[in-house]
Amino acid sequence: MAVLLIAGFMNLIDVTIVNVALPSMQQAFSATSSQIQWVVAAYILAFALGLLPAGRLGDIIGRREMFIAGVAVFTLGSALCGLAPSIETLVLARVVQAAGGAMMTPQTLAIVPALFAPHERGAAFALVGLSAGLAAVAGPVAGGLLIGADIMGLGWRPIFLVNLPIGVFAIVAAMKFIPRVQGGARVRNDLVGIALAAATVLLVVFPLIEGRQVGWPWWCFASIAAAVPVGIMFVRWQWAQAARGAAQLVPVALLGNRNFMIGTGLAAVLFSGVPSFFLVLAIYLQSGFGLSPLQSGMTTLPFSVGVLIASVVAGLLGPRWQRQRITLGALLLMTAMLWLRVVVGATFETVDWVAFAAPLLIGGLGLGTAISPMFQTVLSNVSGGDTGSASGALQSVQQVGAALGVAIIGEVFFSSLMGSGGAVAPHLAYAAALRIAVLCAAASFGSIALLVWLLPKPVAASYRLPSAE
Repeated sequence: MAVLLIAGFMNLIDVTIVNVALPSMQQAFSATSSQIQWVVAAYILAFALGLLPAGRLGDIIGRREMFIAGVAVFTLGSALCGLAPSIETLVLARVVQAAGGAMMTPQTLAIVPALFAPHERGAAFALVGLSAGLAAVAGPVAGGLLIGADIMGLGWRPIFLVNLPIGVFAIVAAMKFIPRVQGGARVRNDLVGIALAAATVLLVVFPLIEGRQVGWPWWCFASIAAAVPVGIMFVRWQWAQAARGAAQLVPVALLGNRNFMIGTGLAAVLFSGVPSFFLVLAIYLQSGFGLSPLQSGMTTLPFSVGVLIASVVAGLLGPRWQRQRITLGALLLMTAMLWLRVVVGATFETVDWVAFAAPLLIGGLGLGTAISPMFQTVLSNVSGGDTGSASGALQSVQQVGAALGVAIIGEVFFSSLMGSGGAVAPHLAYAAALRIAVLCAAASFGSIALLVWLLPKPVAASYRLPSAE
């Protein structure tokens, strides 16, 4: 279990640790705003698209083998990130890193039943949730410390290179301690479905991120429009696969489940506002007001603390008051964004971290309050035989929503920043851009509080669910 937790911690902490390093990377490579968005979006997209096929590959070749391969690929990706000579190489290395994360993540939860008797599994899953919460708290601080230390003059690179010894240790320990969990040769992957799903998402995300940089030519709009027929092709392919009795990336029983489709859409909207918010907040704090990576990480720490506290409380509440808790969490997130908008508007020369602490803590409490009942509500309306596929699909859509949020809210932020044209002081331009961006995030969170009531009352809720990370 310790080996699984170490590998999972390495993967999760990397998500939060990168946020505080983005301005340093942008400065080191003289990267454009769209390129720095791709550092985040490329990872999220590759991770989202890899979760379902990687989970099925674990069924085919064995969970232990797939877990070890995932850790190895993630470690290799970390090395490539740390040694990247250009921003383009860094983005490609992030894709490799994400592929490794997608390979090992589904296996972590799948191996637990092979390690523990049924009455012990609850405590094991609780440890997974606790390690995720600790990764969220440790990431911003660890990132700030590593960058600030400037080890051997490497700047931001140690945030990736530190994964190398951890990854090697996890591989060796996994080979020694994790038992084999046999796969099934009859299970297959839906390669055409994977390609169509990837194409649908990229047709939307690519022009949203690159459009501003190239002046919004006609092909940007054509690309977004083309996502509709390609998405329809994906759905039709899944139905055709089902008719042939062949493998489907997303079982058609889920595509025909109205409540599941609404619920996954809500999860995508919920998560669209979180990574995008931290992307623009890090740039606001460091590029706009000159904070160091450590100061930036410490400023955002209350959000992670709030997530950790709310996740513990959510575990105690179990399946009770699910839609009410989603509504409360969404309203807390919306309140946090609107409060931050006021704080940013009152910040002129220097950033007062105390003023940011309360709204960020409220936001973290909101996310931690909403995520567990969100998963439970959606999955409780899925028949038992489809629960595994539904959980994987829900997590994938959650990540797709995050990538879309990075593209859309990042576009709003950087467009506002470029629109200022140097007419105002730099820190005031960054403040104005952030105030518009958090307003978009607030709108997305507010919509969740209303739309969640479209879902039926959960019929069952005996699931132990992933953490907010």
